[in-house]
Amino acid sequence: MARGDGRLTHELDPHDAGPQDACGVFGVWAPGDEVAKLTYFGLYALQHRGQEAAGIAVSDGASVTVYKDLGLVAQVFDEPTLAPLTGHVAIGHARYSTTGSPTWENAQPTLRSTTTGTTIALGHNGNLTNTAELAAECQRLGIDAEGTTSDTALVTGLLSAYPDESVESAALKVFPKLRGAFSFVFMDEDTLYAARDPQGVRPLVLGRLERGWVIASETAALDTVGASTVREVEPGELIAIDEHGLRSARFAAPEPKGCLFEYVYLARPDSVISGRNLYSARVEIGRRLAREFPAEADIVIPVPESGIPAAIGYAEESKVPYGLGFTKNSYVGRTFIQPSQTLRQLGIQLKLNPLREQVKGKRVVVVDDSIVRGNTQRAQIRMLREAGALEVHVRISSPPVKWPCFYGIDFATKAELIADNLDIEGIRRSIGADSLGFVSLDGLISATEQPKTRLCRACFDGDYPIPLPEGDVIGKHLLEGLDRRADGRGKTAKEEANT
Repeated sequence: MARGDGRLTHELDPHDAGPQDACGVFGVWAPGDEVAKLTYFGLYALQHRGQEAAGIAVSDGASVTVYKDLGLVAQVFDEPTLAPLTGHVAIGHARYSTTGSPTWENAQPTLRSTTTGTTIALGHNGNLTNTAELAAECQRLGIDAEGTTSDTALVTGLLSAYPDESVESAALKVFPKLRGAFSFVFMDEDTLYAARDPQGVRPLVLGRLERGWVIASETAALDTVGASTVREVEPGELIAIDEHGLRSARFAAPEPKGCLFEYVYLARPDSVISGRNLYSARVEIGRRLAREFPAEADIVIPVPESGIPAAIGYAEESKVPYGLGFTKNSYVGRTFIQPSQTLRQLGIQLKLNPLREQVKGKRVVVVDDSIVRGNTQRAQIRMLREAGALEVHVRISSPPVKWPCFYGIDFATKAELIADNLDIEGIRRSIGADSLGFVSLDGLISATEQPKTRLCRACFDGDYPIPLPEGDVIGKHLLEGLDRRADGRGKTAKEEANT
């Protein structure tokens, strides 16, 4: 739903939301440095992963302070809000909600004190699938959710349930109980912690500063704060960093299943995942797309920004000239004044406008990252035809998205996914393209240079590597009592996934 407060996001069309990025997490342990400002810049680098809320927690060794609010990083923080956040350890979070509504109460980091006075702050990228089970465990232990309805708050509560043990020891007991995707950064008064689920679905990396350590969702955030990349946090690993140095422990055996969609869209193109630079991977996806679905055309254009590397690869492989066919207004995200039906097209065109002289009288190949509902592509094609394009051939750098994600990406529900209802020819007719091609799943996997067995491909092939619970016990609003997906068919999430 469009907002009325003028806060902007990256969405092109609020009525055709693409795959919504999970969240961005950042942590730093660096005595003598301005850790709050380092975290601010780290979150700025991760803003693409979540635009609903932002927060930073800082400790000076005596107490933990959290500041968070709804909005983008630059809207939540400025010099006056950062100035009091002093200390030697900090964590930060940029949120897109996958469990729990986008309310202030659900903004992160979450904060909780134990009965012995230790304070725990935690930020989470991912989504747990056994939230109902964890909620029951919290209720059994008498842990109050304190007004929040997120899986992250449940984990923070469970960590506080071991007052006679260290946070590190408590984590080694709690994390084996979690199911689903989680990349955590968390802290107490003295120590920075990081942990990643046994499948390593969402990325998490360790970096080194001259006087400390950094944890971040992506290597691009390490680059931003001047940290060198050390390695990825391993699946099933818990890292602790304090005055005694860095130590590592295992709470589960690794079973790597990294998210394939990170390679297509979610992560920044200047980030590296599993040793693979994502810009190079996306260019290679475009090359494979050109081999699999060539087109007789005069120009290859991207849908900015996410379609640019694949379009470059498509042009290189096909020998069709690359050019810009759209210009994007960098200062406009979600339309913050709700347009009427007749003005909705103008709402899209406010953000993306065709370069008429580039496309007029030409056969155009348009490269985009994915199709969810198809409304955005339909509007883009209409704009190109109105600008004088003779033909519009659409090429997509991911396979058709047919299945919902329960591990941290908020896709449309299965009933809303255009690829669940139509075959490729039906999608082509629906969006009005002259031809349509999706890169094959095998082609996409090859471009990642990762074995198929180490990737989560569930949104493309329905093979969920982490079992989903039976019945009505999964969903974004589960903890608010809305445990059925709003797909208009009254199905449970598990039924929806297996349809």
